[in-house]
Amino acid sequence: MTDMNDQIYDDLALEKLIRAQFGIAADVETVIARQFPISRTGTATLFLTKKKQLYLYIDSHSKMLLSDVKKIVSRVGVKAETYIPPKGRPKYFDEIGVQKFKEVFPGRTPVNEQDIAYYRTLSPYNPALILLNEVKTGVIYQFDSDTNGDWRHIAKFAYRRIRTS
Repeated sequence: MTDMNDQIYDDLALEKLIRAQFGIAADVETVIARQFPISRTGTATLFLTKKKQLYLYIDSHSKMLLSDVKKIVSRVGVKAETYIPPKGRPKYFDEIGVQKFKEVFPGRTPVNEQDIAYYRTLSPYNPALILLNEVKTGVIYQFDSDTNGDWRHIAKFAYRRIRTS
């Protein structure tokens, strides 16, 4: 019985964390995979909201960049729709991208999005919240250094978000 209570408290704590860090009211309905490893120092939680949106919440004890998060999202077996920026900073990734671009090219200003595309991936992003578009093959993977390829099957889950107007 305590496991069920612990899970409910974990879900409420996750909702509170997401609201505080990202400014999004994500009401957790179902947790598909809870606190599974995504690296030697990081864990992730994959959950479905009451609005039937699939999110991946990643937290790590070591530094992570947006490029690291993108790699993890791919290895978990899902496709990202949106990488949610920190609360109150809707242009966070662009701001950091422009700043990094100016560090490399001090006298130049970026002309278009393609100029800062790479530098945007150098943004620190820990914890990370990703709105997902689909589960690629219907299988979710977790990090496991003992297996061949370092990733193993953790759960089966079919999801594809259909855009409506």
